Amino acid sequence: MQGKILAAEDDAAARRLVSHTLGSAGYRVVSAVNRLEGLRKAQQEAPDLVVLDAMLPGIDGFEVCHRLGSSSAAPRARLPILMLTARSQEADRAVGEKVGADSCLPKPATPGETTAAVRSLLASRKEGDA
Repeated sequence: MQGKILAAEDDAAARRLVSHTLGSAGYRVVSAVNRLEGLRKAQQEAPDLVVLDAMLPGIDGFEVCHRLGSSSAAPRARLPILMLTARSQEADRAVGEKVGADSCLPKPATPGETTAAVRSLLASRKEGDA
């Protein structure tokens, strides 16, 4: 097992695709369907990385990203976050990075793009821990 990933995505088909893609790559995937469940599972499950939908219902993914990075909801000092966004404007990606996302991919991201981004972020984290 390569690590634990929290996938916070309200769209069932997108959530299944991310879970299947990362599960097939050897990761253990824990899913959340909304912001509250995502924040709770980030605390309870201690994932190695979060894949986060930018457009969650209620509080959007940008706010969840901010909360994960600035509160005790994140059990580790620096939890890598990969944000997926259906918004293709560069400004939306810039907002994601401003609130703490380490990387942003447009939706729908291919399985290869998603896996490569997760591997890269986890490798960067390991280098930073060394």
